[in-house]
Amino acid sequence: MKKLYGVTTAMVTPITSDNKVDHGALADLTRMLVSKGVNCLYPCGTTGEMFRLSVAERKAVLETVVKASEGKVTVYSHCGAMNQEDTIELVRHAKDSGADGVGVVTPIFFIQNRRELEEYFVAVADSVPGFPVYLYSIPQLAMNDLPAEVAANIAKRCDNVIGIKYSYPDIILTTDYCNIKDGDFSVLQGCDRAMVGFMAAGCDGTVSGISGVFPEPFVAAYKAYAEGDLPKAQKLQKICVKFCDVLKRGANMSYYKEALKMRGINAGFMRKPQLDIEQAEILKLEAELETLCKESNISMKI
Repeated sequence: MKKLYGVTTAMVTPITSDNKVDHGALADLTRMLVSKGVNCLYPCGTTGEMFRLSVAERKAVLETVVKASEGKVTVYSHCGAMNQEDTIELVRHAKDSGADGVGVVTPIFFIQNRRELEEYFVAVADSVPGFPVYLYSIPQLAMNDLPAEVAANIAKRCDNVIGIKYSYPDIILTTDYCNIKDGDFSVLQGCDRAMVGFMAAGCDGTVSGISGVFPEPFVAAYKAYAEGDLPKAQKLQKICVKFCDVLKRGANMSYYKEALKMRGINAGFMRKPQLDIEQAEILKLEAELETLCKESNISMKI
């Protein structure tokens, strides 16, 4: 089973002005990320506006990414949905479409107890025996966190549950996840601004939305870390943090899409009710990115 590792890029979903997925731009984005050296691709997640896409749209997005990536990188699709039936449908489609695995977020909005969380993930994993599944916890958005004991129980019951993406910067819980199955459990941290530190704590890498816009510093930092050059990795991580600070205002993916346009990828618009950022903010973003790119020796244009 292929695992997630290194720079796993959470991709935006390009949307046209008439509110359709732009598969041409999505293919361009996929090829750009592959060419820049990211290790894995992760479409249809939080960065990809997952709950603003229909089941059919999410299937089509994955198919485009799988085709455009040409088998050059690992591709996992996020398949968590608002109900268990849709989640299982998306997971089975991912297996059939040629993806390497899936991520599944905890049920959202309604509070779930431990038994409900465990049985949900077991049902989803059992629907695709032998196909890799990563749990996904982002409690600040989904309402439900995933206790390490529950994650361990799920992994014990389901051999194909091989890891977790955890998108909250809790070092204690992260290390608890790393100790599941005596350490044979893959952990990816969604806190990309601390990628190097979390890898030092035992994580296999980061799932990063910022790397979907500027993959260069993240790829360089991971390469340095993998080669054992910790001082270089730490230095490069500081550059990653600067890009995170510029692009993560308000957690509105419109910043990502506008920055991609500046780089030459037409990432389009946001799905309502999320709004695109206004022109004054776009101009401010462009000025800040131009300065940061110059300081970091990274080309603004792809």
